Amino acid sequence: MNRDIIDINDCTILLEEATTTESSLVDVCSFDEPVIGIAFYGAGNVGLNIKYKDKSKAFQYTKGMVLSFYADENVSFEHHVSADKPLQCVVIATALKNINQLPNDEGQLLETFLNELVHPKDHYVEGPVFNMTPELFQLVGLFFKNQYEGQVKMMFYRSHMSALLSHYFGQLASQNVLKVNTDALEKINLAQEILLSNLENPPSLTELASKIGTNTNKLKKEFKAQFGVPVFKYLQEERLKKAYNLIKNEQKTIQEAAWNVGYDSLGSFSNAFEKKFGFRPSQV
Repeated sequence: MNRDIIDINDCTILLEEATTTESSLVDVCSFDEPVIGIAFYGAGNVGLNIKYKDKSKAFQYTKGMVLSFYADENVSFEHHVSADKPLQCVVIATALKNINQLPNDEGQLLETFLNELVHPKDHYVEGPVFNMTPELFQLVGLFFKNQYEGQVKMMFYRSHMSALLSHYFGQLASQNVLKVNTDALEKINLAQEILLSNLENPPSLTELASKIGTNTNKLKKEFKAQFGVPVFKYLQEERLKKAYNLIKNEQKTIQEAAWNVGYDSLGSFSNAFEKKFGFRPSQV
């Protein structure tokens, strides 16, 4: 378990990363004082269980999820890490008492978009829960690739925290994100997981909807709302990204890469590849 805590002005960045080869690992995190936090879940897909007093809240599919919350000392966050569900999470938090001292209008933005967290009515209050845009997802990944030290390291974290928050509040503003049905969010995350696990032989829309317990119309609407593209556009993008990796990093032939991601026609594969990347697979 790797945990890094970086204090910047009146904010704290908490970086958590964990993998395990064992069946399960439980990591518990809590705060010493009342805080407002925004948690960004990256490439992992850990299970999350939030406990406070006699209540609990569980998330089974967290990859790409952003969760805003108010939590006091009575709240604990349990991450259930397993071999196929690693943890990668960035939390930006500030003590409730510091809201009015935050620079760059963060305090005003919190009041505008997360008012229920600034004026909590329980030990744990949940704000909007939604999937990150690709830009947000990329920014989160960069936090775990930082290799700078000293003042340059702090400059990196300061600038990337500002970028992450600006994209986050921008997404709230542009999409007018409201608190969503977390059951629906988990279903869409499950649909994503099923697609990524079956790139070479994906289910039909009807089969996919049945697997997650919804209908095709809801699946198409909610998937596009979360990921910005239709289901099979997303599938094609992931197929081509995997094919690129197979050719470049695993030394697979073009034919092997095409078959591995479900393309029977080498011509169709090459055309789709060139359309996405701007060059033929033979030029990788």
